[in-house]
Amino acid sequence: MVRKKPELKLTVEDYMATSDDERWELLDGELIRLHTPGTLHQMILVKLGCRMSEFIDSRGLGKVFAAPTDVVLSNTDVVEPDLLFVFTERQDIITHANIQGAPDLIVEILSSGTAERDQGYKRELYARYGVKEYWIVGTDPDAVSVLLLQDNGYEVVETLGAGETLKSPTLSGLSIDVDDIFAP
Repeated sequence: MVRKKPELKLTVEDYMATSDDERWELLDGELIRLHTPGTLHQMILVKLGCRMSEFIDSRGLGKVFAAPTDVVLSNTDVVEPDLLFVFTERQDIITHANIQGAPDLIVEILSSGTAERDQGYKRELYARYGVKEYWIVGTDPDAVSVLLLQDNGYEVVETLGAGETLKSPTLSGLSIDVDDIFAP
């Protein structure tokens, strides 16, 4: 992870001025360079994104987006989650350029370069800005943790592994076999 330490906090305006040749996040006014994810990460992203989209689209529940999609949470926080979902009744936060506010559900797929940040700072950030549900997808071991926003932050509803079925408290009726997400 390459960081550019500012003396003053950078803003969304500074973030928008970065080169399109590189991917960045803006976390508490600090630019964090994102590295290209590996093939396992991308395979999981596609499988999980397709299953979510099929369910959501068939019911007209809202929109699913995949990285790179900017989510502007504040003037000093812009994230690029792996997957995100916004309910139809909240479509006003979707602009042509980015998402302006907290999605209803965010999915982060862990990698060696992002795991600490996804499970720490971003977990706290997503809770602070009101993301209702947060999935953390790990690849060693293959597991999906479903977290639900409570008064004092996220509570882990369940952590699922091989042979189990992922169900979402926010997306009632969604059912995804965990084995399918990680199958080569």
